[in-house]
Amino acid sequence: MLVIKNGKLLTITNGVIENGAILIENGKIKEIGKNVTIPKNAKVIDASGKYVLPGLIDAHTNIGLKEGGIRWEGADHIEQTEAVVPQLRPVDGFNPLDVALKEAREAGVTVSNVTPGDVNVFGGIGSAFKLAGYLADEMYITDTCVKVALGENAKNIFGGKKIPSTRMGTAALLRENLLKASNYLKKLKKGKEDDSKMPKRDLKMEALVRVIKKEVPLHIHAHRADDIMTAIRITNEFNVNMVLVHAYEAYKVAKYLKKYKISVVFGSIWSARWQVETANLNMATPKILVDEGVKIALTTTHPNQPIYLLPMCAALAVREGLSMQEALKSITINAAEIMGLSNRIGSLETGKDADIVIMDNHPLQLMSKVEYTLINGEIVYKS
Repeated sequence: MLVIKNGKLLTITNGVIENGAILIENGKIKEIGKNVTIPKNAKVIDASGKYVLPGLIDAHTNIGLKEGGIRWEGADHIEQTEAVVPQLRPVDGFNPLDVALKEAREAGVTVSNVTPGDVNVFGGIGSAFKLAGYLADEMYITDTCVKVALGENAKNIFGGKKIPSTRMGTAALLRENLLKASNYLKKLKKGKEDDSKMPKRDLKMEALVRVIKKEVPLHIHAHRADDIMTAIRITNEFNVNMVLVHAYEAYKVAKYLKKYKISVVFGSIWSARWQVETANLNMATPKILVDEGVKIALTTTHPNQPIYLLPMCAALAVREGLSMQEALKSITINAAEIMGLSNRIGSLETGKDADIVIMDNHPLQLMSKVEYTLINGEIVYKS
């Protein structure tokens, strides 16, 4: 049993509690408020003068799959032998000893959505992980999405030698495989009624059936406005859910994102314009989207930008006009909602996982330092 007392609690969803306390038991927030009774046997952290907030969440990274500092040996995030590999699972390639996980904890980042791909039309399953532990199976929370890539990356996967080598080819593969998954689901339903009609097991189709059934959305990598509209067109055709990822030109089509209720994982806002299709990166995009009524999360796209810069991504968005509250939401509760995990993480609320960060100043101040990071109620970093 652990109590954090006397802190300035940034709950994210229920305002700020001055001189508040949090009672933690069995890895969960048991009680939160100004008048929490402290059990005699509880360990106490005095957070006087400190900011206390939920663990930060990066909604799109390759952490643990593309490891820091070891080049080819640590690059397990892209399977470049096929364009369509939705059956790939991060848990099978995730290295808990990636040095970036330690840096994430030091920066207060406690959960990441880990996705393979970025060049495959279907790159694999995305999964949420707690960023502390020694076994991927114990850090794994749940599957969150199936990753799709459109645009420049996807059409260059085979260097023009095989499909896709054009945007049309990429879209065709996307449509063909969603159609196959729809038909596979029909066969599964018939097979449940008559065993003789049960189709042969197909791991690719099993992954995509979850999309057709709306159990998980597609997370679609797209920068250019025309690629974003292709994503909307195809997901509408097959009546599946999507989240837009990276989305450097999302500001150009914000009204359509609002119309179709599409959330955006934007970033990295720090990114250099290192591809032709990223030339129109606009750091005011988070504000533009929020003003339009679009839900956003911010990402470092680690390792493109180090995951420890996640708070600074939010700070840059504030500099460009996004409110402080919306910026904090973009790396906490919004990210949790986009990942389907807002019942467990993303805010300081009774019953949620005790993923908590204590900082010496406001989390979006450049000089702020993390003093404690807790995951599931355990101290995983102390300065």
